[in-house]
Amino acid sequence: MHIASINVNGIRAAFRKGMGEWLKEHEPDIVALQEVRASDDDLFPLLDGWNIISSVSNQKGRAGVAIATKLPILSSSIEFGADDFDTSGRWVEGTIQTPSGILRMASVYVHAGEVDTPKQVEKYRFLEAMTERLEAERASGQEFLAVGDLNVGHTQLDIKNWKGNLKNSGFLPQERAYFDRFFTARGESALAASGEEITGIGFVDIGRRWAGEVPGPYTWWSQRGQAFDTDTGWRIDYHAATPGLADKVQDYKIHRAADYASRWSDHAPVVVKYSL
Repeated sequence: MHIASINVNGIRAAFRKGMGEWLKEHEPDIVALQEVRASDDDLFPLLDGWNIISSVSNQKGRAGVAIATKLPILSSSIEFGADDFDTSGRWVEGTIQTPSGILRMASVYVHAGEVDTPKQVEKYRFLEAMTERLEAERASGQEFLAVGDLNVGHTQLDIKNWKGNLKNSGFLPQERAYFDRFFTARGESALAASGEEITGIGFVDIGRRWAGEVPGPYTWWSQRGQAFDTDTGWRIDYHAATPGLADKVQDYKIHRAADYASRWSDHAPVVVKYSL
């Protein structure tokens, strides 16, 4: 079963540029979308024939997350914590009936943030809420998958120009410390990027496990300059899985466009094959 995570950077624009053709060619079983930037009235006709759950942002033209699949969706929720998060279009989770059992997953879009502004405060609030949710999921003993644009490069391997971004949102030590918690083994103590001691939650970063300790491979490139052509990118799109689910991964692929002109988003789809 192939599960794709894609920040579409506006789904209407993405379809105009070729997203529909990509879906027909690759036929993922489940597609988690971020930054949909559209109402359900716009989204559902574009994905005609799919079962869809979505969370539309209360700010028109902003954020928005969804999960689309040809499989039966048994339940869904946008409840994430604070009321303003539940209407921000940044978290939607669903329970999906797969041929081998139940899959519980979420499509997530973390704030981009901006240092010393309210945007960064909101990003930290969201990361705190996400930490609580992932802890609860691990404590439940059930398998869970959180995928999406998490807007943080976890380590130096995840950003081509990491030295130039040490003081920028997306690579701040305080942000990366959350990811140290996410991806450190459950109950294990470690020193986080921020210098504080943390206790791991025990999710698995599928992209890093699959690629190994190598630069990238990146999933997002700035629209400015020659970032895409020179592969000056960031790896900020993740599949974060509980260990049992992570052990079912059979393949991991970033669908980087052949060239700048053929891109239909500034992010590349991240597609993982699970033995479900």
